[in-house]
Amino acid sequence: MSDRSRIEWTEATWNPVTGCDRVSSGCDNCYAMTLARRLKAMGAPKYQQDGDPRTSGSGFAVTIHPDSLEQPRRWRSSRTVFVNSMSDLFHAKVPTSFIRDVFDVMVDTPRHVYQVLTKRPLRASRIAGQLPWPSNVWLGVSIENMDVAHRVDHLRRVPAAVRFLSCEPLLGSLDGLDLADIDWVIAGGESGHGYRPMDIRWARDIRDACLSASVPFFFKQWGGRTPKSLGRDLDGQTWDQMPEPSAGHERRLSPAKPMGSGAAHL
Repeated sequence: MSDRSRIEWTEATWNPVTGCDRVSSGCDNCYAMTLARRLKAMGAPKYQQDGDPRTSGSGFAVTIHPDSLEQPRRWRSSRTVFVNSMSDLFHAKVPTSFIRDVFDVMVDTPRHVYQVLTKRPLRASRIAGQLPWPSNVWLGVSIENMDVAHRVDHLRRVPAAVRFLSCEPLLGSLDGLDLADIDWVIAGGESGHGYRPMDIRWARDIRDACLSASVPFFFKQWGGRTPKSLGRDLDGQTWDQMPEPSAGHERRLSPAKPMGSGAAHL
């Protein structure tokens, strides 16, 4: 697999761990599980172990890859790196010692910015004191609806330089979500076979909450049969705001960019 990413909010992916297990409704149509099944069929070495069929799938057993740890050291130019796009670093089956190994690499390569996204922030908060937290490591949690809003409380207990939310796939209203001590929010709809449509009101609610709290907002996609099916403009604008970690927790916003009327999604 290429390390370059088509995900709009990052530049590269690094997978020292692969495989995962479903934990909430946001996992129901997991793109990584589908991709792992294809990669196993293609003979990709990282994806030959099967997970529990009740919660995982073919080629998707949680597996650590020590031979992948050195990959970011070989990248000479700086990159924004999504860590474990095919897993969850804080899965219970990932040894704490290996998580420390991953963090050691991130500490030793300050030219890169690392975006770690988890659905298991409780574990992250419990072992946070055993890990270094350099300024180039961002930690985010997935919030698909208010049923899992408690994840944000666990995130706030972790001393990451940038704390962010990935509200994707957005499956319900997040009205009332507390954005205190959150530095960035990504939102987007589900894509792929059997995708669940996103209500425009849900997208507007989280955007407006970000504007009120001066939190940078990134609208990734409307979703559909493919990620690009319905575009990514919201009310006539694309929202590509990013946090500025060099400014600490002073939240500065970049302007949204006009992109036509957006009437197709009204």
